[in-house]
Amino acid sequence: MTDVNPDQIGAGAPQPLEWRDGDMPYSTAFGDHFYCQTDGRLECGHVFLAGNGLPKRWNGRQRFRIGELGFGTGLNFAETWRQWKLHRVDGQHLHFTSFELHPMRGEEIGRALSHWPEIDAEREALTAAWPQAPDGIVELDLDAQTTLSIVCGYALDGVAAAEDDFDAWYLDGFAPSRNSDMWSEELMRLVCEKSATGGTFATYAAAGFVRRNLIAAGFAVERRKGFAGKREMLCGIKASPGQRADQ
Repeated sequence: MTDVNPDQIGAGAPQPLEWRDGDMPYSTAFGDHFYCQTDGRLECGHVFLAGNGLPKRWNGRQRFRIGELGFGTGLNFAETWRQWKLHRVDGQHLHFTSFELHPMRGEEIGRALSHWPEIDAEREALTAAWPQAPDGIVELDLDAQTTLSIVCGYALDGVAAAEDDFDAWYLDGFAPSRNSDMWSEELMRLVCEKSATGGTFATYAAAGFVRRNLIAAGFAVERRKGFAGKREMLCGIKASPGQRADQ
């Protein structure tokens, strides 16, 4: 399959994929894999869950909101939902909102997530509820305590229109070198503005311009050890007035 210019794919339309090593999707439009080739599920735990202090921060919270840039295969959601079910108590509710320009087809999500038997239950429930042609805002009440919203279209527009008070963000677009719009200062400012006081972010990305954009947006940024031999990742918290942005 030849590479495709991402600008030629309409917003909301699925993008062409290659499948590598059986069930690993590769974007020919962005020239990148959808997740870490070592183990995407474990990367989710190391980067996005631990980087946002989860599941500990769920304790005692009646309502918790997670925002994600780049739904992709749904792997981060599936692993988060699995962890949520293990730790939640009655009366708590998780709302996971993901912003995705090119939503995958249900059968593609199912194929990609089939690699991990640990999330079989989540994969089956997600693909059973997934619409044939995702468009606009797709809202799925996957159980009595879990809502998934997929905002189809450009992240900048979707985040700008979203409600405030996100407790945590997963910044998981394609690599910054291949998809710079997902890491722009304008978008990072919106992410920070939409975050609750004490809201956090985590990302596998450690590029200098990403770090600078997050600091400029108003986050106190911390470097941590990356996953699977990657030297660094970034995480941080919405800085209060007078707080140093770079730690």
